[in-house]
Order: sequence, then C-alpha cells, then structure tokens
Amino acid sequence: MSTSSPEAVKKLLENMQTDLRSLSMECKKKFPPVKEAAESGIMKIKTIAARKTDILAALKENSSEVVQPFLMGCGTKEPKITQLCLAAIQRLMSHEVVSEAAAGNIINMLWQLMENGLEELKLLQTVLVLLTTNTVVHDEVLSKAIVLCFRLHFTKDNITNNTAAATVRQVVTVVFERMVAEDERFKGIVEQPPPVQGNTNRRSVSTLRPSAKDAYMLFQDLCQLVNADAPYWLVGMTEMTRTFGLELLESVLNDFPGVFLQHQEFSFLLKERVCPLVIKLFSPNIKFRQGASTTAPPAPVEKPYFPICMRLLRVVSVLIKHFYSLLVTECEIFLSLLVKFLDGEKPQWLRAVAVESVHRLCVQPHLLCSFCQSYDMKQHSTKVFRDIVNALGSFIQSLFIVPNAGNTAAVSAPAGGSSSGAQGTAQGGPGTGGGGGTLTTQAAFEYRGTWIPLMTVSVQGSAKATYLEMLDKVEPPSIPEGYAMSVAFSALLDLVRGITSMIERELTMEEEAAAEFRETHPDQEWKPEPGAHLVWEEMVNASWCGLLAALSLLLDASTDEAATENILKAEMTMASLCGRLGLVTPRDAFITAICKASLPPHYALTVLSSNSSNLSSKAYSIQGQSVQIISPSSESHQQVVAVGQPLTAQPQGTVVLTAKNIQCMRTLLNLAHCHGAVLGTSWQLVLATLQHLVWILGLKPAVGGALKPGRAVEGPSTVLTTAVMTDLPVISNILSRLFESSQYLDDVSLHHLINALCSLSLEAMEMAYGNNKEPSLFAVAKLLETGLVNMDRIEILWRPLTGHLLEVCQHPNSRMREWGAEALTALIKAGLSYKHDPPFAQNQRLQLLLLNPLKELSNVLHADIRQKQLECVLQILQSQGDSLGPGWPLVLGVIGAIRNDQGESLIRTAFQCLQLVVTDFLPTMPCTCLQIVVDVAGSFGLQNQELNISLTSIGLLWNISDYFFQRGEAITQELEREEEALQKQAQEKGETLNRPFHPAPPFDCLWLCLYAKLGELCVDPRPAVRKSAGQTLFSTIAAHGTLLQQPTWHIVVWKVLFQLLDCVRTSSTTADKEKIESGGGNILIHHSRDTAEKQWAETWVLTLAGVARIFNTRRYLLQQLGDFFEAWEVLLNHIQSAALSKNNEVSLAALKSFQEILQIVTPVKDSDKAGDALAAMGVPPVLIDPLSASGPGRPLVRSDSLVERLTRYNGAELQAPPPGEESALEDSALWWSAWNTWYRAGTESTRPPSGPAEKLAFIPSQPFLTALIQIFPALYQHIKANFSMDDLKKLGVILHGAVSVPISSDASPFILPSYTEATLTSLQEAVLTALDVLQKAICVGPENLQIMYPAIFEQLLLFVEFSCKPPQYGRVETKHVANAKYNQIQLFAPAEWVALNYVPFAERSLEVVVDLYHKTACHKAVINEKVLQNIIKTLRMPLGLKYACPSESTWKLAVSSLLKVLSIGLPVARQHASSGKFDTMWPELANAFEDFLFTKSTPPDNLSIQEFQQNESIDVEVVQLISTEILPFANFIPKDFVGQIMTMLNKGSIHSQAPSFTEAEIDVRMREEFSKVCFETLLQFSFSNKVSTPQEGYISRMALSVLLKRAQDVLRRYVEDERLSGRCPLPRQQVTEIIFVLKAISTLMDSLKKTQPENVDGNTWAQVIALYPTLVECITCSSSEVSAALKEALGPFKDFMQPPASKVQNGES
Repeated sequence: MSTSSPEAVKKLLENMQTDLRSLSMECKKKFPPVKEAAESGIMKIKTIAARKTDILAALKENSSEVVQPFLMGCGTKEPKITQLCLAAIQRLMSHEVVSEAAAGNIINMLWQLMENGLEELKLLQTVLVLLTTNTVVHDEVLSKAIVLCFRLHFTKDNITNNTAAATVRQVVTVVFERMVAEDERFKGIVEQPPPVQGNTNRRSVSTLRPSAKDAYMLFQDLCQLVNADAPYWLVGMTEMTRTFGLELLESVLNDFPGVFLQHQEFSFLLKERVCPLVIKLFSPNIKFRQGASTTAPPAPVEKPYFPICMRLLRVVSVLIKHFYSLLVTECEIFLSLLVKFLDGEKPQWLRAVAVESVHRLCVQPHLLCSFCQSYDMKQHSTKVFRDIVNALGSFIQSLFIVPNAGNTAAVSAPAGGSSSGAQGTAQGGPGTGGGGGTLTTQAAFEYRGTWIPLMTVSVQGSAKATYLEMLDKVEPPSIPEGYAMSVAFSALLDLVRGITSMIERELTMEEEAAAEFRETHPDQEWKPEPGAHLVWEEMVNASWCGLLAALSLLLDASTDEAATENILKAEMTMASLCGRLGLVTPRDAFITAICKASLPPHYALTVLSSNSSNLSSKAYSIQGQSVQIISPSSESHQQVVAVGQPLTAQPQGTVVLTAKNIQCMRTLLNLAHCHGAVLGTSWQLVLATLQHLVWILGLKPAVGGALKPGRAVEGPSTVLTTAVMTDLPVISNILSRLFESSQYLDDVSLHHLINALCSLSLEAMEMAYGNNKEPSLFAVAKLLETGLVNMDRIEILWRPLTGHLLEVCQHPNSRMREWGAEALTALIKAGLSYKHDPPFAQNQRLQLLLLNPLKELSNVLHADIRQKQLECVLQILQSQGDSLGPGWPLVLGVIGAIRNDQGESLIRTAFQCLQLVVTDFLPTMPCTCLQIVVDVAGSFGLQNQELNISLTSIGLLWNISDYFFQRGEAITQELEREEEALQKQAQEKGETLNRPFHPAPPFDCLWLCLYAKLGELCVDPRPAVRKSAGQTLFSTIAAHGTLLQQPTWHIVVWKVLFQLLDCVRTSSTTADKEKIESGGGNILIHHSRDTAEKQWAETWVLTLAGVARIFNTRRYLLQQLGDFFEAWEVLLNHIQSAALSKNNEVSLAALKSFQEILQIVTPVKDSDKAGDALAAMGVPPVLIDPLSASGPGRPLVRSDSLVERLTRYNGAELQAPPPGEESALEDSALWWSAWNTWYRAGTESTRPPSGPAEKLAFIPSQPFLTALIQIFPALYQHIKANFSMDDLKKLGVILHGAVSVPISSDASPFILPSYTEATLTSLQEAVLTALDVLQKAICVGPENLQIMYPAIFEQLLLFVEFSCKPPQYGRVETKHVANAKYNQIQLFAPAEWVALNYVPFAERSLEVVVDLYHKTACHKAVINEKVLQNIIKTLRMPLGLKYACPSESTWKLAVSSLLKVLSIGLPVARQHASSGKFDTMWPELANAFEDFLFTKSTPPDNLSIQEFQQNESIDVEVVQLISTEILPFANFIPKDFVGQIMTMLNKGSIHSQAPSFTEAEIDVRMREEFSKVCFETLLQFSFSNKVSTPQEGYISRMALSVLLKRAQDVLRRYVEDERLSGRCPLPRQQVTEIIFVLKAISTLMDSLKKTQPENVDGNTWAQVIALYPTLVECITCSSSEVSAALKEALGPFKDFMQPPASKVQNGES
C-alpha cells in the first residue's frame, strides 16, 4: 500500500494523533510545555485533515509545526519520550511530509542527542531514513548528518561503531546515488555554465548542481581525512581512521565510476587528490626491505602496515580498473609499485596481497591490452605489461629458489596429516605412504627439493582474493605455504587464457570481416587496420619470454595431472596464438618447451637443443632481477610408465618415459592436430619429438603409414606399463588423425608439414647410414599418411613428397628403403585410383606427374626397391590398366628398365607385367606406345639372367606382330593422325621430324622397329635366343610383310636383313673355338654344338636361310626396288662368305640358300612349267611365289579391307610383270653375278692347302662339295648363252678340285662305299652330272659351242686317270683305299684323311668318255684337238698296269673302252690320214697295245683257271681288233706302226721263257690261245694275197723270218735242256713253250700250203726246211705231250718230199 493512498493517509493521521496523545500523556507531569505543544499539534492535524484535500502536501507545508512537539519531546532527554518521538519523526519521514526546514531542525535535535550520547542506534536509524526517503537534506544539513554518523562510528560501543560504519557507507552511497539520479534527470539538457565568479569558495563548486556539489564536497573531504588534513565541508569531525577512509574511497570509486568519468571536477579530484594520496601512503612499503640491517637506520623507516597497504592495493585495483584511461601516468606508477611488491625481499603477506592484485589485473585482458598500448608500445615508457608478466615469472621462480623466506613458521600442513607426512608422500611418489595406500597425494609443485602445495584459490577466470578481503585484520595474517604460488599460478593461467581468447576472438572477427569483404568486393584487396595487429604482436612479444620461463618451470615441477594439463594448455594456446600472428620465434619457443617436456630429461635431440640455446642466452631482466629460462630438472618424482630405446646415439642404453611425458606428448599431438595450420616451420620440432617418442614407445609403421605397437628384435625390449599400453592405441590413433587432419590445412601449411617430415626423414637417413641399427621410419610413414589424405590436391605436394621418398629408396639401409618404396608405391597407387576432379582423362599432366616417380625408381640400383616398383606396376596394371592413357610410356619405361645385374626374380616380375600388357592392354593403349612395347619386349629378350624369359619375350614379339596385323587399319589411322600433329609441331619449331626409319610411313616404322628388335635378338650371345628370334623374325616378315609399303621393303632389306647378316657373319667368324663344358653339369651339349663357333654357325645358317627365303618369296616386290641388283650382289656375297666358312654346317647351308635363290629366278608364269623345268634340271620344284599360287606361304585373309590393302601394297606381287627385254637383261646380269659367286666359292673351297701338311688345314666336306657342284646345272641353264671356254676352264678347275678333296677318316664309313660295291659318291655323281649337262647343252647348242668338246674330254680323262693315280690334295697325307686291297682296310686308321675310292668314278668317267666320243668322233674340234690320242694316252695307264691296277675292273673296262673307241675312231683317223692330225696317235696306240698285251705285272696268285681264260680271251679280242681294224688298212697307216704291231704279234706268237724259272713256278700257265691267235694273224698277214704295195710285202716277209728264227731258237734250247736234265722232267713252262712252238710250226706249214707259192719268199722256204733237222733231234724227248706235238709238226714236211726242179723253172713259176 503506497504512502499516498487515502487509507494510508488516514492511517497516518490516526497514528500521528495517537503519538501526540501519547506524548502529552508522558509529559503531563514533568514537562508541561511539551504537553501543550502536543495538544496544539493534535488540533493542527485535525484542522488540516478537515480542511485540506491534499492532506500530505499540507502536512509537509506545516511540517515544522507538526514536528515541533516531537523535537521538544526529544529535548527532554527522557529515554522513553525520546524513543517515542524518534519513532514518530521516522513515521513522518517515511511518508515524506518533512520540509527542508523541519529536516534541518530534526538534524540539529539529533546532533544534540548525539552529543549527549542518547539513543545512538535510533539516531543512526533516523538519519538513514531521513536521507534515504527524500532529498530535502543537503548542503550543510547533509554534511552535519554525515558528520553525526562519523562521530557515532568512534564511540566506545562496538555495536554502535559497526552500525555507524555501515550507516556512513550507506549515506555516502546515497549522496552519490542522488547525484547519479540528478544527472539522469538533466540528461539531454545542455546548460550554459554560469559565469565564473572571481572569488569562488573552495568548498562550493559553482558549476555543479546541488546533489553533485554535495557529492563533490563529500569526496573531497574523504580525501582530506585520509590524508590526515582538516575537512572543508564535514565540519565537526573529531576523529577519523585511514583504513575507514580508504574503504569509503574504494567503495565510491568502485560503485560510481561514471561520476568521475563524466564530470571533470571529479576527474580533477582523482588526479589531484586521490593518486598523490595513494602514492604517498605507499611509501613505507616501497622503502621497506625484509631482513635489512638491524642497526638503527639514519631516519626511522615506517614499517609497512597490513590494513592500509591492503586497502591501498584495493584502491589501486579499482583505479586501474575504472579510471585507467584518465590516469595513464599514475597507473604506470601504480603498476610499477605492484611489480616491486612481488619482490622477494618484501614481507610474505605483502607479496601475497600484491599477487592477488596482479591476479585481478590478469583476468582483465582488455585492460592488459591497454597497458601494452599505453606503455610497452610507447618509445620512452616503462614496459609495464612485460614487467608484470616477467614479475609473475620471477615471483614463481623465487618461490622455488628461496623457500618460505620470512614465513618459516607458517608451514601449514596439507590435507593428509602432518606436514612431514605430506612431504614424505611427495618425495616418495604416489601411493607410497600409508600401508593401505589411503593417503591421497596433494597437488603440488616440486623442484630441486622444494615442495610447494597447490591450493584451489579461485575459479578460473575470476580473481577471488583472500587477503585483500581481510578488512578486519590489523596484524598481517600468516600465509599458508603454497598460497602465493597457487595465486600466481592461477594469475599466469588466467593471463594466458585472457590474452589468447581475446586476441583470437578479434582475429576471428577480422577474418570473418575479410571474408565478407571479399564476397562483396571480389576485385579488391582486403586491408585490415594494422594497429590492432601491432598491439597483439606487441602483447605476445612482451609476454612470451616471461610466460615461457614460468610455465616451463611449473611444467617441470608439476606433480599434478590437472595442473600439468593446465600448463600445457597454456603453452599450447600461446604457441597457437603466436602461430596465428606469425611470430615464429615465440611460437617455436613454446613448442620447444612442450617438446622437451615430452621427452626424457637430458634427451639429446638436436632440433630442440639448438632452439633452446638461443632462448636461454636471453635472460630477461626485470628491475635488476633476471628471469632465467630454467632447463627441466631430471629429478622430478614422476611415475615411470615406459622404458625404451633412445633413437639418438646416447651413452645410456635405455631411456624412461613418465606419465607426464606421455601427457605432454598428447598435448603435442593435440597442438599439431588442432593448430597445424599455424605451425609452419615448427612442424619440424613437433614431428622430431613425436618421432623420438614413437620410437621410444616402440610404435612401428604398418600398412598405410599408421603406427602400431610392435617391437624390433634387436636391443633390450621396450618395457611398457599397462597404463601406457592402454594409451598406445589411443596415441597411435591420434597420431594418425593428426596426419589425416592435414587435409584441412591450407597449401602453405601443408608444405611446411611436408618439408618438416622430409627433413626429419633426412635426419633419420643420416643416422641409419653406416650401421645396421633399425632406422626410424616415422617420417616416411607419416609422409605416406599425409599424402594419402591429401589426394585431392596431390599436385601441390607431389614433387617434394616423392622427390624425398625417392632419396629414401636409395638408402643403403634395407628397412629404410623398403619403407620408402612402400610409401612411394602406395601413394602412386592411391593417386591413380583416386577419383580426381577433373578426371585423368582431362588432366593428363596429373597422371604423368603421378607416374613419374615410379619411373624414377628405375634409377635405384637396389633390387628390393625395383621389386616393389614392379609389384606396384603389376597392381596398377591390374586395377587401372584400362585408364592409363598417356601414362603408358612411363609404365612401359619402368617395365623395360631391366638390367642384367638385377637378378632373376626382378626380371621375372617385370616380365609378368609385360605379359599382362601384351595380353590385355595393347588395344587400350595409345598406338604411339606400341613401339615402346616392342622395345621393352626386346629388352627382355636381350637380358641374360633368365633364358626362358628371353625366349618367351620373343614369343610376345610374335603376339605383338599378330596384333599389329589384325588391327593394322586402326593403328595406321591413329599413327598417321599423330604423325600429322607432330609434323605440324616440328614445322612450327622449324625442326625436322626425328624418329627412327623416318621416311617410311608410321605404321611401317612400327614394323621396322619390331624387325630391328628381333634383329638385335638374332645376334644375342645365347644360341637358343638367336634361334628363336631368327625363326620369329623370318616368320613375321613372311606372314605380315605384305602389309609393308613398297619403299619400306628397301629399309627391311638393307637396314634389317643385311645388317643382321653382317652382324651374324662377324660374330660367327670371330666366335670362340674353345669347347664349352656341359652347362650346369646336368645338361649335355651335343658335340655338334659344343663350341661357341658351332653355335654361331647354327645362327648363321638360320639367318642366311631366312634372308634367302625372303628374297625367294618376295622376289617380284623386291625387283621393283631400284637397287635390287646391289641387294642381290650383297646377298650373294653373304652366301659366298658363308660357303667359304670353315664350318661345314654353315658352308653347306649357304649352298642350300644359294640353291633356293637360284631356283626362282626368271619366273615362269605357270607354276607347273616351273616345276617341270626345275625337275629337268635335277632340282626339286619349289613354290615360286606364295601369292601366285596358294600354298603354305599364303597369308590368311582376315578381312576385305586387308585384301584391298594387300592389293594396294603388293600390286606388284599379285601381277607378275611380263618378262620383257629389260628383265631378261637384268636377269642375265643377276645370273652372271650368281655364276661369279659360285665360281669364287668353288675355287676357294676346292683349292688345296699350300702350307706344310702338319698345319691343320680346313678341308671342305663332301656334302658341301656335292651341293656346290649340284648348283651348277641349274645355274648353267641361265648362263649358257654366254658361257665361254674360259668359264669352262674355270669350271674344270673346280670340278677337279672338288673330286680331289679327301674325306675325314671319321666320316669315311658313312660316305665310302664298301670295296665290293663299285658305286659313286654323290659328289662324283654331281660332277659327272655337271659335265653331262654341259655336253648336252653343247650338243643342242650352236656350232661355235662345239669347240668345248675337247675340254670336256680332257676333264673326263683326268678323272679316268684317278683309277690308277688318285689325285693329291695339296700336301695332305691321305691313306689311299687302293692300298687296302681286298677289304683289308682298318676303318679308323691313324691317317686323318682318307682318299676316296676313285675307281668307280674313274670307270664311270671312262664310260662317259666312250659315249661322248661315240657321238662326237667326227667333230672338227675333236679331230683337231687330238681327242682320240688323248683317250689312248690316258688308257695306256690302266692297260699297262693291268693286274697292278687298284681294281681289276679298271683294266677290263679300259680294254673294252679302247676297243669301242678305236672301232669309232680308227675309221676317222684313216679318213684324215693325209691331214697328219692323227700322226702322233699311232705310236701312242702301239705303246698302248704293247703295254697291255705284254704287261709287266703278274696276275694275282689266286686267279682261277676260268678267270685266267677269261682274261686271255680279252687279250685275244685285242689281237682280233688289230687283225680286223688295223692291219687290213696298213697302206693308210704309218710303216713304223705296222712294224711295231708285227713285232708284237711275233712276240705274242711264241712265248719265250726266262731261263731262271724255279721249280715252283713251273705250272705258270701259258697263254696258248693268245699265242695262237697272234701267230695266225702273223701268218695271215705274212701271206696276204693282196700285196698291193712293196711295203706290205715287206711286212709279210719280215714277219715270217722273225717267226722262223724264233722257232729255231726254242727248239734248239729245248733239245739241249732235255739232254742235260736227264731223267728229270723239264719245267712245265718250258714243256708248254716247246709244245706251242711245235704247234706254231705245224700251223705255219699249213699256212704255207694254203698260200700261193709266188707270195712266199725263197728265203722263207730255206728257213722252213732248216727247221727239219732240229725237229728230228727232238724225237728223243721223254714228254708224251711234246711227242704228240712233234708228230703233228713233222707231218706237213712230207709236202717238201719231192725231187727238186730246175732253178729256171722255179724262178719262172
């Protein structure tokens, strides 16, 4: 109910009347005047109530009268009356019905009561009511009321004092509240300040309004009072205390700061009165030094007084808090004082209070910011902010260094029993005190033996002081141990928290503003106000050293997890803030501190020590006190949670980690995780530390780079407590998350992170050099993790990342490089499989970038790295093979970067990749890469580690060629497009296009590269590879060559085929002849391949055959090339060198190739004809051209377009050109070239060795020679037109040479016929065939060819001679088969070479001669060249040798041949007798007869009678020939010759016997039949009826006389021998001879009888008759045979028994 409501008023009136009545009642007796006044008062009130409507106003108007009775009542000094009156007055006041005048009266009355010491509490109450209910009291009245309260404060009564103090406080507040209300009322009214009067009273400041004036006067007097001066306004003050004054000042300043800030009069008071006052009052504290000399100082020093000092500090706090902006200079002084109070020499209580004050400042970051701006940033000003921070730091340090100075007694025991017990607990570490471990450890700091407990002093962020609030204490309190430390610690934390959160908040706002600005003005640069940044940086710069020093020390000393956490948090937020502000040194310093705390004490880590050394060199001086950055002590009693290996080379074996180390590590992780973006270069510190911790904890990298607990085998194992074991997965997880969060870093920060990891890794690499200690893989693993999470922007970090990992891959430590490779390959795989935006297809550069390091790995020599690289390639192919696109060259480069020193497994892996490529990916790769595929496959062929791979890779080349063939069209198009583009580029740059085989079209180039690769493989050192490559090369050219354009063939021939032939030839001729020991012990090498030379021979054979085949099958196409003739020459040259090779296999194969290329020349349109023609030449028919007939060489037609292309490329091949004049000419040139080659090869190979026989000469093999000679007939067909005599001579030399070559004794059993068979070797057959072809050609050829006959005869006759005189081959010693007659040969005789059995050959030659002569006897040339004579001359040898011939058949054949030849030749000779061309023949013939018929050789002993008789019949045939073919034509025959014949016949007719026959030889047979024929012939010609010439008659006479004389001799000798021998029978020979003679005589007698007598010469008769006596003498012989013969001989003589007639008669008749 309000005081003005009617009911309230009514009540008031009633109460007043009641009060007055009571008063009148009380005063009735003693104080009548009062009674009356009360009575009149009642009347007055009644009147007012009756008359006035506004009763309250009326009451107020008349309040003086209304109040009067009560005032009088108070004057009675009667307690009861006084109390009643005061209550009434209070009632009036509370209804605000007291006027100003009445109020003055009331105050005066109260003053009297006060002076009389009555009702003091009631008085205070009344004053309070009066002043608080309304504002009627002011000015002097007010001042009197206030003085009254002050006076009551200093009474003897405690209750009164306290009540008065409270009242004073309230009153002072009321005064100021009135002023605030007044200002509120006048707000907005701008007043003209009244003109200043000349003489203004000091106490009334005229410019102020009433309430303000009161407040001003009051405050001014409070200052006066505190300063112990007289007040101006509070008149009547008797005493005052400073403490109370300071409290009042503080409360005013604290509660009404606005008053001072808005009114300059008040501001003036602050500056002029309050501040000097405070400074003055502080002086005893400043001067006082604890423990100063006890001797009396010169001037008495006032001792600091706790109550005043504490209150002064409170005032200072308020001043600084509210009026800092007004009192900048003064505050500088206050703050400096505060800093001084923290000094160690000041009393403990003073330091405690000062710390509390500092704490109050520390929770006001904006204030601190202002300090920094106002002092630290001004040039010549004290660095106040820095000093405050450093002072806190020094303060904390001093607490550790000087324990409990000046307050030793006040060691309060911590919770937990006696102080010593607590101390013991702290020393012993957690849980050691008390049997049951119930003793809880108190949080504390402990450093170098100083143990300081930690108390909870205030909630974080608020400075709740303890000692600044002890307003009732007069004596300095005792400060418990650890209190100051706890406050300082809180202050420190609050300071950090405040500064960092303030600055970070503003930074964030600025960043938001910047972002907004950029959105609205995208084109403009955002420019922040630089001022703010400067202030923040200065704040950090000023404070970081002190903070770091203090925090590091506390961190080292802390034994409480929560405290440690707070310290670390502070260090971390500072580090982060410094980072955000870009202050590198402080950032690194804080980080270093955390890092050092994470590691074991004294852990040698270079990064950190170098960093802290340049910190500790700065000692920060604060007013002569230095703040050392204390290095961590090692003796802090911490729970050890892990023991591990140090990563650095430290002297001790293991290091320990404490729980605090782990806690610090987690902070470090947290820092890196949350503030990675601002770490910059200090990533290095962080990561280095983490690396060492990870190492000590034994975490090892697992797949993907995450670290997992796992231990190296070497060294003492890491010991981990269960506490840390459970932490490890968490730490490992945080570590991984830390690097995962790198994806949120900006590019620059990310680069810092990568750089740091790289340099860390470099260090690890350094350490891993030269020892086999396990390396630290932390950095590599984390590089991997970082790369993996930043795939979306991999381009910016790829180069530094992979560049470094590549270095790691080259490290000698295998574990290190293995991880390097693991990381690198994992990154590449991840990069390739990541879904980039834009995708690879549009961003080829990125793909190449990603694959490049994979290629770089090829330069690493370590096999394990290459293995990883290749496995990676394999995986890439399997997963991304289809999308590699432009990356193919790189991938193929990697696969192909194999070297022989790398070992098999690598090559095998690489080859797997290649196989995968060839089988699956050829269609998906760009065609430009196909060439690389070919190269790579080739390089696998060339590697020499694994033969199977080489062979398989050749198979791959074949597959690749098939692919080219199938996809030819597509490949061609793509390559041509590519080529155009390249051409354009080249033109723009003004260069020529440079690629292998340039002028050829690109698709052809692809083939050429393939061929070239195969060509290289064809000369590989390994025979198997060469063989396989050669087969593949020629098959490919055969199968797919049709795709090549014509000009490309030129390159194929010259650059591929001939080059290959050259190489093979060179290698073969220089190959080693050493025997190769069987490979690997279990592989046997056939003797035909047991030297390198023999193995190369095989290659040469294959190659030559292949080239020849191509020349054969692609003939038409090649002939259209301009230089076919040159190519032909080169090919022939190769064939020749091969043919002359000292290796039989090669030489023979060369001839085969020769045959092959010769068979196809001069194409025959119809293939059948070709077959016939060739068959006629004795050569098997061969397919002329695969395209002109269907056959095995015909390519399978895959598609129509292919057919068209074949037609386009090979039009030439499909329609052979008509053989016109030119082609004929060209052909003959080719043939003659071939002939020359053949001739050279033949000459060289058949020329006998010239040197001494011991030299191991090379003697060509029979098959070779056979093949060589077999080529001639075919060749001759094409050159016969111009085949000249010279050529024939050349041929003869070769044939002769070939036949003379001996066979090696090893081969002889296979080549030589057994001696019983008379067969020819194939070589001999070939030789004869060659001559046969020639003679047939001459036969059908033109006349002029016939001059060649004699030469052919000559050649054949040479061969005939071989039957008796085998040819010599140089000086080679041969063992002639001839000597080993009758199968007595030892096959493997010591002689190395065996001459052939030439008999069959010679005999066959002889037959040929006879045949040929038969045909050609009449030819002019044959006659002119005395062929017949030569034949006879040649035959003389076997005829003469007869039984001495190597073979019996020889002389028999010779005889029969002679007979045949003569039967043809003699008529011709007779015909040409006159020309004299045969003159020389006759003597030869005579000699031949002579040699044969009277041979010097004896028949073999084992000759049977039948054989003898057969032989004799041959002799008889000869004689018959003489009698039929020669003697009848004696007139055409030279006389001498006839004489020789006669003599011979004579000799034959009587076989004279040598006298020296022994008994044993008696039964040697006589050729009776022969003699008989001879005799008959003689006789026949002796009495030839038709003597036409004297010459002939002479022959007859001569013959007869010779005959008779001979008979006479024989008979006489016989008779004598008979007589001498007595009874002994004569030798059979002699008996036979005599019988023969006797027979001859009887024959002669018959002949004489038959002849006309005139033909017989008289002499002859005389000789015949003269025989008779001799015959008679023989009658005595004892032999019956002789007797029988004698009888026959004597018989005819009867014809002589007639009387002699006259001579004349005789002569006439």
